[in-house]
Amino acid sequence: MAGFDDGERGSATGYDFAPGAEVPLSGAAGQTAATHALASAAYRDGAVTDLVKANEEASVKPPKLSLFEPNLGEAFARAVQTRLLGGARKPVIQSFGIEPQAVVEHCLAANRIRRERDTRLTVVMVVFGLLFLPGVLLWLLAFQLRRSLAGAQDRRVGAFGAAALVALGILAVVFLVRLPLSGFWALYLRAMLVAPVVGWLWAKQICERYAKDLRGRWEGLLSGGGVGARIPEAVPQNPGDAGAERIRQNLQKLRAEQASNLVYYAGPKGILGMGTRWGSWQLAEELVPADPEADINPFRCWDVARAIHDQLRMLERGPLHTGGFTPPSIEHWIVSPIGEGATEVARPEGQDVEGYRFKDFEVQRVCNEQQFGSGNRHYLGVQFVLWDGQLVITMLITVTLLHHTLRIEVTGHALGPVHPLFTTKPKAKTKEVSKSVRFWETKEVSLPLVEAKEVVRLAARAPLTWFPPVLDFLGGKLTLPEPFGLRHAWADKPWRHRFMADDALRAATPVLRVVHAAALRVLEENGCVTKEFGTRSKTLSDLVQGAQPGKADVYDA
Repeated sequence: MAGFDDGERGSATGYDFAPGAEVPLSGAAGQTAATHALASAAYRDGAVTDLVKANEEASVKPPKLSLFEPNLGEAFARAVQTRLLGGARKPVIQSFGIEPQAVVEHCLAANRIRRERDTRLTVVMVVFGLLFLPGVLLWLLAFQLRRSLAGAQDRRVGAFGAAALVALGILAVVFLVRLPLSGFWALYLRAMLVAPVVGWLWAKQICERYAKDLRGRWEGLLSGGGVGARIPEAVPQNPGDAGAERIRQNLQKLRAEQASNLVYYAGPKGILGMGTRWGSWQLAEELVPADPEADINPFRCWDVARAIHDQLRMLERGPLHTGGFTPPSIEHWIVSPIGEGATEVARPEGQDVEGYRFKDFEVQRVCNEQQFGSGNRHYLGVQFVLWDGQLVITMLITVTLLHHTLRIEVTGHALGPVHPLFTTKPKAKTKEVSKSVRFWETKEVSLPLVEAKEVVRLAARAPLTWFPPVLDFLGGKLTLPEPFGLRHAWADKPWRHRFMADDALRAATPVLRVVHAAALRVLEENGCVTKEFGTRSKTLSDLVQGAQPGKADVYDA
């Protein structure tokens, strides 16, 4: 591990850690498409159940009252902020191909915008809610009845529901016209039904203004506009600003976890954060001295791994100027096994760890000694981040020596693009209607950006946003899949995209040949017969040219 440069630490050191928008520095990968796609979810509207469709391991707690149910952006931003910056946060899986800190900052920014909106809506609710509370409660009851009859997500109320609402409206009109009271109370009873409508009109203007802002940021992120996330709440204003200091420290912790060299193998799920293992090639032969009268020069597995590491650094160079590989990230990983159904992972601790990273001497010890039985294992990884962060190809190499047999195994892992849910841009709300004169022709008319029922939902939720546990109890909340990592939780399969699949398959052959060439050179330098290794290497070189993706982590036994 000695002699690693900053580029080999991955993208963790390529960004300036300052509160606010993350700006790639020179030398960084600059992969933004996947980052912006995930960050855009914080500004979205729509149904929160779409997130469950994107990952069935996520779940949504059903609301007690559908009037307080969050939409997709509200639920996602709050869940991510609580999970990654909360006081009782669990360890986080690395997010390769994206900058998780930038996603979290956009969630904070989206929550700040909504908090500003809710502050204004709370004022509206205080003015028109407290003074005319009975009328507001009646209107909220009517909208809750409509949502209960129709369902919370854009369905019509049906014949029975429409009849019930019409009947309630007729009763309200009759009540206003023929009041049994007179004087002040008669005026108040009439005003208590009219005033909430005035408050609704005011609230609608507020909601429209902030909806345009949120949608503009959503559009800007997916259009490559580089919308920045302003989070002044993460900058301590004075020495006693505990909230901002806690956010700053948790952002630092998130970055340290992203730079960790410990990953977790979860059985058929593969290595968390890297995707499932789709291919495996093994070179295993007996170590025989080249000189029968002399012994093999003593060498260790780390010597082979280090030689492979040095040779992998030359992958981006070739004899012809035809593009070729992009500069890869090369890292020595410690892989820890966990159960397939595990819901939590443990951070590395002890004297062998510094900032969630195993120290160099511990990595070498694991490589040389922990090759059989329980415990962590060492893997040398070469990682390519392609398609602007949408495809992460990782080739892992492990070297083991048992008795006289040296085994070098190369495995391929591929993490696909983020789910298409996160790459859809906002669409203008329109409706197709018949023309008034030429009724046989149709035209599109623009609809309000925020519908009446949405204004009521936002106004009803606004006062409760200052009490998040109460709002979660009444409206439900999103539970993220565990062990949680922003990237792998919402990744799709790369094999559905022909060019991405081709890139993954093409990377295997040159990496395998570089690994074998470096290993054979170490064997020759230490007085080993390389004929059998060379023959086996040529056989594997032929096999890998016909590589087909499979489920290498699912054993048919």
